[in-house]
Amino acid sequence: MTGPRTSRYARDVAVVAFAQSDHLRRTDELSEVEMVMPVLHQVLAATGLKAGEIGFTCSGSSDYLAGRAFSFTMTLDGVGAWPPISESHVEMDGAWALYEAWVKIQTGEADTALVYSHGKSSPGSVRDVLTRQLDPYYLAPLWPDSVALAALQAQALVDAGETDEPALAAIAARSRADAAANPHAQLRGAVPQGDYQVRPLRTGDCPPVGDGVAAVILAAGDLARQLCERPAWITGIDHRIEAHGLGLRDLTDSPSTRTAARHAGLFDAPVDTAELHAPFSSQEVVLRKALGLGDTVAVNPSGGALAANPMMAAGLIRIGEAAARIHRGASDRAVAHATSGPCLQQNLVAVLEGDTR
Repeated sequence: MTGPRTSRYARDVAVVAFAQSDHLRRTDELSEVEMVMPVLHQVLAATGLKAGEIGFTCSGSSDYLAGRAFSFTMTLDGVGAWPPISESHVEMDGAWALYEAWVKIQTGEADTALVYSHGKSSPGSVRDVLTRQLDPYYLAPLWPDSVALAALQAQALVDAGETDEPALAAIAARSRADAAANPHAQLRGAVPQGDYQVRPLRTGDCPPVGDGVAAVILAAGDLARQLCERPAWITGIDHRIEAHGLGLRDLTDSPSTRTAARHAGLFDAPVDTAELHAPFSSQEVVLRKALGLGDTVAVNPSGGALAANPMMAAGLIRIGEAAARIHRGASDRAVAHATSGPCLQQNLVAVLEGDTR
């Protein structure tokens, strides 16, 4: 074995294990701790590490979904916070928790990290909750929900001639068909497009609402090779943000995604796999253009967010799914993308590579 093809950072860091729950429409009978614990046990078992041997732990979740402040502290019961651990939390998708953990390892303060994220969207109305992300003076008081805003973006793409409704339906159909091989997906196989939610988006163009958990373990250098037969090296990672005001943005493009991809080194060599966090079929059109993905790239072979979109975990799942394909030899160089905010406002891009064979 040789090392990853490229390295631009002080330390080589890899995803060495990934686990996720089955993503379900409702988990009323489970608390967040009960959801998280089996996934944490699974990801630790994949490496043989014990919780006390992890150098740093970082989680991602949202108090808005839980409806109470500092709700993330409850899940530490599932991690095991005694004896004391080095721990942090981000009020974001778990992909950003992974970024913080990656930085921690880069500084040399840890050699391993456990990253996990969870979200229970089922108790409330996600479409209403997500309006709280908007500008509090001009947009939020109008209560435009996430589907309505995504429909504005989709209509802008249609008006610009970059897609149409049959093309969007084809994206949705391909994603659900690919998800047939994913035992964790919430929606699998042939799923009807259904009625319009907000034109031009039909039910099939929108993500399912559901609950789920994901976790990964990161490790540095030779330790990564000891823990995993074929580590998924993070050879580039970066995240950027668009202007908060939707009226200041061209919704048919995502310059923040393109900038993050450039800084992550995506354009230095071809990729064979792309796991894109595109909750709406129209957003895959935007992301494909921003990342310069051709027809030869396998896009969302897991089914993507159209098959399972647990809030605060779907972005981390994209990184985990890309890493898992490298682990089992189905991919050599992959790009993973995560997003947060309305209409692809914040975007993270990670490039993962396997050892050359």
